Amino acid sequence: MPIVPTTYLGKIEFYEAHIPVWTAAPAAIGLVAADCTLLDARIKAAREAYTLQQAALDAAKSATEKMHLAVKAMHALGSADIAKIKAFADATNNPGVYPAANLPAPATPTPVGPPGTPSDFIVTLMQSGAVNLRWKCANPTGGGGTNYKIQRRVGGGGFALMGITGVRTFTDETIPAGASGVVYQITAFRSTTSGMPAQFNVNFGVGGDGTVFATVTEVTTPMKMAA
Repeated sequence: MPIVPTTYLGKIEFYEAHIPVWTAAPAAIGLVAADCTLLDARIKAAREAYTLQQAALDAAKSATEKMHLAVKAMHALGSADIAKIKAFADATNNPGVYPAANLPAPATPTPVGPPGTPSDFIVTLMQSGAVNLRWKCANPTGGGGTNYKIQRRVGGGGFALMGITGVRTFTDETIPAGASGVVYQITAFRSTTSGMPAQFNVNFGVGGDGTVFATVTEVTTPMKMAA
């Protein structure tokens, strides 16, 4: 462990504490008076320089904080002015406002394509007898707010609406007793725009140990339904 501390302030305080003892009897410790006089002068110079440096740091911190506040206030007002310019351009339907203000005109929004087609169906039989459906659907970028319409057909009848969900999973708790299979049709839609619906068969069976199981077969995607 070093005798003298390693920090600047630690070094100054160390020598400030020792110089009075050394000066009192320099010959007893192998020094001469001139050694102590010179060291004392340098201790005082070091303390003065350190004090000035600390004051400069405090001033820099204060100046930095003032700068941050000034820039924040400037940007808040500037942003409000830019919002007013944009509102004026929209209200007057005049895109020439932007170059007059030396601002870039807003980019024309790219139309978002229709929702994707559900695929990769997974069916899980639950102990209650309900069927949990899961699927994937590759929707276009920016196509937030996509929902899914779930329809079901039993036997040769038509499709009946089972529900609408905003996630890629749905639990059907109304499977008719004794049904050997059903057909689901799932359609992704966003507002008034629909994607291509997808159909898949779910067939039920009983294994040799009496366990009920389900198999899934995806059906060729039908024609797009009206939005």
